[in-house]
Amino acid sequence: MSLEESFLSHLIELRQRLIRAAAAVLILFVGLFIWPGPGNIYDFLAAPLMHALPQGAKMIATGVVTPFVVPLKLTLLAAFILALPYVLYQVWAFVAPGLYEHEKRFALPLVIGSTFLFFVGVAFCYYIVFGRVFHFINMFAPKAITPAPDIENYLNFVITMFLAFGAAFEVPIVVIVLVRVGIVSVEKLAAARPYVIVGVFVIAAVITPPDALSQLMLAIPMCLLFEVGLLFARFVAKRAEQAEEPPLSDAEMERELDR
Repeated sequence: MSLEESFLSHLIELRQRLIRAAAAVLILFVGLFIWPGPGNIYDFLAAPLMHALPQGAKMIATGVVTPFVVPLKLTLLAAFILALPYVLYQVWAFVAPGLYEHEKRFALPLVIGSTFLFFVGVAFCYYIVFGRVFHFINMFAPKAITPAPDIENYLNFVITMFLAFGAAFEVPIVVIVLVRVGIVSVEKLAAARPYVIVGVFVIAAVITPPDALSQLMLAIPMCLLFEVGLLFARFVAKRAEQAEEPPLSDAEMERELDR
């Protein structure tokens, strides 16, 4: 097969993989649109905020088509998140034939682990962080006002927070990759722990709302996940060293047996 034919075959395969991934998202979008419906999905997303608001308070929509478009955007986002494992599988199926066997053994758990940690970060944000942060913020709201958050602003806020916590929970993966590819050693990362902690709190202060509670609820898990990453990185580094050790010669083997 010529170089041009090989390139065309890869393009055709890439197109097929993209079509399959897009079809999966579209099928899930149609299914979610039918049941439970965009409105119910948005109500589920807004539940932590609504529980924190005073009784009788409601959200508002300032645009003419906003009550329809915003829940539709959320439904599409939910379809993509649910289809993410299949989308990542299509990416893996396209890339895997070009990898060596040891790269496959390292990359596949990496993809699965990063996907799982991202979902854990999103769930942690929704079930643990939102309720406490919204109650904390509502405690400082003046009694003379009636809170009425805009549904589009709330969706943008939620997406930002989901991405922030989903990315923050990837810290162990980043640590393992840095150690595995030889960019930095476990010992140097452990020695840099004070600087990492300071950097984590700075990042948390930048990407979270301007309240101490949400910053702490992002920074503390990141610090703990950094320690988890160091733990697994030591194991990965030891396995890599064992795999790189050359086999013993016959003479060395005999000496070892004589001992």
